[in-house]
Amino acid sequence: MTAPMTDGSGLQAGLKNRHLSMIAIGGVIGAGLFVGSSTGIATAGPGILLSYALVGTLVVLVMRMLGEMSAANPTSGSFSAHADRALGRWAGFSIGWLYWFFWVVVLAVEATAGAKILEGWIPAVPQWGWALIVMVVLTATNLVSVGSYGEFEFWFAGIKVVAIGAFIVVGALAIFGVLPGAHTDKAGLGNLTDHGGFLPNGPGAILTGVLLVVFSFMGSEIATLAAGESEDPQRAVTKSTNSVIWRIGVFYLGSIFVVICLLPWNDPSIKAQGSYVAALDSLGIAHAGQIMNFIVLTSVLSCLNSGLYTASRMAFSLGGRGDAPKAFARTTSRGVPMAAIIASVVFGFVAVFFNYAFPDTVFLFLVNSSGAVALFVWLVICASQLRLRRIIERESPEKLVVRMWLYPYLTWATIALIVFVLGYMLTDTEGESSGRTTVLLSLLVALAVVAVSVIKERVRGGKGVTTAETDTDTDKVSVG
Repeated sequence: MTAPMTDGSGLQAGLKNRHLSMIAIGGVIGAGLFVGSSTGIATAGPGILLSYALVGTLVVLVMRMLGEMSAANPTSGSFSAHADRALGRWAGFSIGWLYWFFWVVVLAVEATAGAKILEGWIPAVPQWGWALIVMVVLTATNLVSVGSYGEFEFWFAGIKVVAIGAFIVVGALAIFGVLPGAHTDKAGLGNLTDHGGFLPNGPGAILTGVLLVVFSFMGSEIATLAAGESEDPQRAVTKSTNSVIWRIGVFYLGSIFVVICLLPWNDPSIKAQGSYVAALDSLGIAHAGQIMNFIVLTSVLSCLNSGLYTASRMAFSLGGRGDAPKAFARTTSRGVPMAAIIASVVFGFVAVFFNYAFPDTVFLFLVNSSGAVALFVWLVICASQLRLRRIIERESPEKLVVRMWLYPYLTWATIALIVFVLGYMLTDTEGESSGRTTVLLSLLVALAVVAVSVIKERVRGGKGVTTAETDTDTDKVSVG
């Protein structure tokens, strides 16, 4: 058992094992699964299962690589800190700030989504008012202590897990015609092939489906950031890495399989109501829409809670490495990086304002320019693992408690798949949020951040603090 960790600079081991378990499970169940799956089903038909399986495999491989590095060196900076050591200061700086940017934009998206649901229930409070209330409450939660964040996330994730589990059980009973009192005339395994075949829109729709579902998987890496504030970081990382296969298999593939079997993929209600609501409605379950709205709201609040936590911890790590204001690396007596949290939430509030004031210009740019960051992060994780694996084997082989399978061949195959997905996105030119627009704007922002990091290093003139000197965690892997 490793020693409890305080991250060496103020963060405290306030997350319990049950918190980490739920954070790991909840991290892969984003609101995008409930909200975005209907578009994927309408595009690819039953073949969307292959899209989810393809992206799920990609996430499993990337998480395995991240698990290998994080188990050897648990730190609040996770992949940004690993990139710093493996690829250079520019890489850690760039991917850290891009990831922070991604999550503060997500704060605005999720706050607005949650506000729409709450306004529907209590219209006396305007939508912007609900967005403000939600942001303030979760900011306060994160400012109290890491334990309060963990407790909130434990219950948010718990509701999501129970809801999807119940949905799969109820759906499976209906598919086989043994659910008492349900309308099962549309349900059955025949829905997989009866309406134009398994791939009604052709094999190319699988790749289009990949573009639609890939971003709903972002968040699976949160457990490796949170592990730095747990009692046993190495065990937490190992456990979350090893369980990612069944989590994706059950929650994504299992629930989407049930949706497709309950309703024909081309049923208009899927797009009109959302896939999960339509599936429950088809069984004649009373108040299905409101039940799903509650579950979606829980997912939104969970995503907001984790997004604020994740953005603040990345800012904390950047501050500790000299890549952000030093104030970001200071913590309160409870181990909370207050400045990092406030800076993240202020940008989130500004983004929420843009969402209401300039939804088709400024906010659309923010959303599109952060859209491909998930793929960039995964690429950097792959590249970092290629280098760090050799370093760990040479310097501290006993720390390789999690190992990437078939290294380095599977790592290179994963890189090739991510590059292929990015390339395929460039062929998607439909709409204001097309794949091409997303990739090009995300690349533009990424290049700007890289340019800032290069200029910053040149200004230092090689006299700045070295990576080794800024390492605050114990048992670091040096780059030699």
